[in-house]
Amino acid sequence: MAVGEVMAARTAWRLCSEQGWWSRFGKKRGTKPGRPGPPVHDDLVKRDFTAKRTNELWLTDITEHWTGEGKLYLCAIKDVFSHRIVGYSIDTRMKSRLAVAALDSAVAQRHADDIDPAGCVVHSDRGSQFRSRKFVHALNAHGLVGSMGKVGACGDNAAMESFFSLLQKNVLDRHAWATREQLRIAIVTWIERTYHRRRRQDSLGRLTPIEYETIIATPATQAA
Repeated sequence: MAVGEVMAARTAWRLCSEQGWWSRFGKKRGTKPGRPGPPVHDDLVKRDFTAKRTNELWLTDITEHWTGEGKLYLCAIKDVFSHRIVGYSIDTRMKSRLAVAALDSAVAQRHADDIDPAGCVVHSDRGSQFRSRKFVHALNAHGLVGSMGKVGACGDNAAMESFFSLLQKNVLDRHAWATREQLRIAIVTWIERTYHRRRRQDSLGRLTPIEYETIIATPATQAA
């Protein structure tokens, strides 16, 4: 292979897979960058990624990774207060259904926790999935409030990007994934077993997201 040789993305992936070459720096989603469309929501966050309680502010974004069968897309929703990934969805296509499924997953999880997330602000970038009628309809149906960042602001969703960086380092770039199913299982296992229940975070007082939610929720439950 000559230096500077032009090749298809899949060919490059195959060669890297065979040689064990993997970058630790994953690009942000989207191999066909386009001009973001107009926002369908105001920016209610303005880079203030803080919350005083659960379900006050959720962040959502999409990332992608290659497998031997093609790309796999992950849409995740993070509760800013506890850092818990309250909902996520994984699909072979980056369509509006990916974002809607993640939102439905987050609401279902909170309902399973006997919590009504209505009124929660859901902040995203201006990706077409989050501007779609289906996603906006899902927000309204669940009583959630949409928020969108500014175009070209690299730090506008930094709190969500930090989670994807961890995922990139601990899962995505650890192996050459032969199938989408292998990668899907690895992502789910890491989120549910490691990130939620084993990875202690300094900003949470050295607690895990699940421990943090349990501890802060207990007094409120007892008071009720």
